[in-house]
Amino acid sequence: MSACLDSVLVQDFPNMEILVVDGGSTDRTRAIVEDYCSFEPRVRLVHNPRRTQPAALNVALTEVRSPFLVRVDAHSTISPGYVRRVYDHISSGTWGGVGGRKDGVAYSDQGQAIATALGSKFGVGNSTYHHGTEPSTVDHIPFGAYPVALATTLGGWDENIVANEDYEFDYRVRQAGNELLFDPKLRIQWETRQSIGAFFQQYRRYGRGKALVLKKHPESASPRHLLPAAVVAGLAGSLVVALKRPRLGLSGVGAYALGVGVAGALTAPQTPNPAARRWIPAAFAAMHLGYGIGFWESLVARRRPQN
Repeated sequence: MSACLDSVLVQDFPNMEILVVDGGSTDRTRAIVEDYCSFEPRVRLVHNPRRTQPAALNVALTEVRSPFLVRVDAHSTISPGYVRRVYDHISSGTWGGVGGRKDGVAYSDQGQAIATALGSKFGVGNSTYHHGTEPSTVDHIPFGAYPVALATTLGGWDENIVANEDYEFDYRVRQAGNELLFDPKLRIQWETRQSIGAFFQQYRRYGRGKALVLKKHPESASPRHLLPAAVVAGLAGSLVVALKRPRLGLSGVGAYALGVGVAGALTAPQTPNPAARRWIPAAFAAMHLGYGIGFWESLVARRRPQN
């Protein structure tokens, strides 16, 4: 939390207000923020009784006094000049939302493999904000910044969708006739999960959230959103076939495993840590399978993501 606040406080934008929306943290978050409040008048601690991410964003929307809102999650830091550059874009009146490049930061071997997988097109497809290098109009931005008037007009974030709520909101921004800007010079350093198991559960939650979004907006579906679910369905089908025809059934599983292995080998040079490289195929699999399993759990079993 301290690193996040420090990166915001050094921004060169005048008259900032910094709202920390806390949903009942059980660690030292509140104590840390209260300490900042004691010497930094720009920082204000706000309570979120509903505790979810979309509820936190809606609390911020009602509390903010600025004409624009910049989301910065607690486990991330932003580059110097971030807020000023966001303001320059939004104040032009051209954009309904602005976001930057989200780069993974990790400390464990598995975490570094996860960060590498997140920066790979094999892992995230055409999700530009993970690997884009040129400004572009996109369908979704990470930790977006928005005009408060627009966000209020749209009714804020949907609190029935506690994961993937940001994509759902961005979809409504675009449906209202606005465009979203990806600017790679806006850099977000985001702490990834540090183990493959935790990464799997994170993407399982994302998959459950995506299914809820597609139930609400089925027309928003793209191949990137549906491919992990198709992979899981295909692997499940291959295992069923393997009960009667083992060689045929297991060939489907083997094809996916081979693809993950080749992608891992091609991606490995992107991380300087040799110990992390062996975990990259597992990171790809955790991402794809976690997301796909979560999608089917939400769609078929109606299991909702936990915040």
